[in-house]
Amino acid sequence: MAGHSKWANIKFRKAAQDAKRGKLFTKLIREITVAARVGGGDSASNPRLRAAIDKALSANMTRDTVDRAIKRGTGELEGVSYEEIRYEGYAPGGVAILVDCTTDNRNRTVGEVRHLFGKHGGNLGTEGSVSYLFNKTGLFIFAPGTDEEAVMEAAVGAGADDVETVVDGSVEVLAEPEAFDAVNDALQGAGLEPELAQVVERPSNETPVSDEDAEKVMRLIDALEELDDVQEVFTNASFPEDSALSA
Repeated sequence: MAGHSKWANIKFRKAAQDAKRGKLFTKLIREITVAARVGGGDSASNPRLRAAIDKALSANMTRDTVDRAIKRGTGELEGVSYEEIRYEGYAPGGVAILVDCTTDNRNRTVGEVRHLFGKHGGNLGTEGSVSYLFNKTGLFIFAPGTDEEAVMEAAVGAGADDVETVVDGSVEVLAEPEAFDAVNDALQGAGLEPELAQVVERPSNETPVSDEDAEKVMRLIDALEELDDVQEVFTNASFPEDSALSA
């Protein structure tokens, strides 16, 4: 489980970098728009939209901005029409990469993603080439020192599959995507605030990488996440324990 914790920490670091670059709002607005288009504009009956709104508001996006994004998704306001695309490939060291995008120009996006894979020593694969290595999972991560018993009592009672304190002291909760909302509500109701609460693509097994390959993999991930069209990047890389990239 230690590797999964390192992987999650990388996601924290990247989220902070996105915020600094001003890209976070762009990604959140796209997610809200697509969620509203796919599942409707009522967050009470659209869990994906509800999660996107919660994330946007926690990032200090105004309610007006959120509402406009919803209305663009439902067609009440004119706007760009986005579609969701997933790309799969390999990074140096045989590491699997999933790239989830929302785009208004499929040709532009695939060209940019393919270019970056090639530039950074990887290669873009075909549909299904690496996605079988991941499982869609509701993931909650609490800071080291969090009371595991309190988390377990709230989470398991709401349908979580597993609660565990990992090597770095953080507490991880895993749940089926369908149970994500119920578990999230139970944790919040118990006054337990996770550092991460998201449905993710979690690797079933990790691929250890050397220090040299770890740097190459992170350069590729950095470059992919710089693209406005990219929403999420997931990897099954297990970075070296002493690498700064694992913190």
